[in-house]
Amino acid sequence: MITIAVLKATMAKLGHKFFEDGDYNVNIIGIRNSATGQRVTNQFDDKIVVAYKEKDNWMISEWAITTDNGAGTARVKAGQYRGSHAIGLHQGKYEALKQCGPLTVYRDDIKDGIYNEQNTQTGIFGINIHKAGIDSALVNNWSEGCQVFKRTQDFNKFMILMKKAAAYHGNRFSYTLIDSKDLLIK
Repeated sequence: MITIAVLKATMAKLGHKFFEDGDYNVNIIGIRNSATGQRVTNQFDDKIVVAYKEKDNWMISEWAITTDNGAGTARVKAGQYRGSHAIGLHQGKYEALKQCGPLTVYRDDIKDGIYNEQNTQTGIFGINIHKAGIDSALVNNWSEGCQVFKRTQDFNKFMILMKKAAAYHGNRFSYTLIDSKDLLIK
């Protein structure tokens, strides 16, 4: 089970900031399933964790997502991306967290079902945090680099939190992506 202690220790080990000051100062942490290795799984086999304080009590929410694309194109490199997202429209259709700061991605030109981590690019590519379908089974084209929620219901809860956080701290969010093998679970 992921606890605040595990998240704090993991973030410290990796040299990432863990936000603790004030209510709704959210830590948005994508956790990529290390067990899949370099294989393109086309599954929602990762998770996103949001840790924050509410009236000085720590809260943790956790949902199924994909941090990997379904086709093997752009794949976000693990790291912390400060101020990288803001509430905005995903493809002009609905509110999501829209990329507004640089991220580093791996580019896979071979697309052979194995992620290639040789070529990286850093920039703004439209890598948003958004939803798939009501309860999607496969990633397919829901992600070509985006961080995508499996279930609409979970995404809606996430966005309620993001709007509360924006009211307290402004409309800029940091996104941290880690590998599950790096979690310091005791």
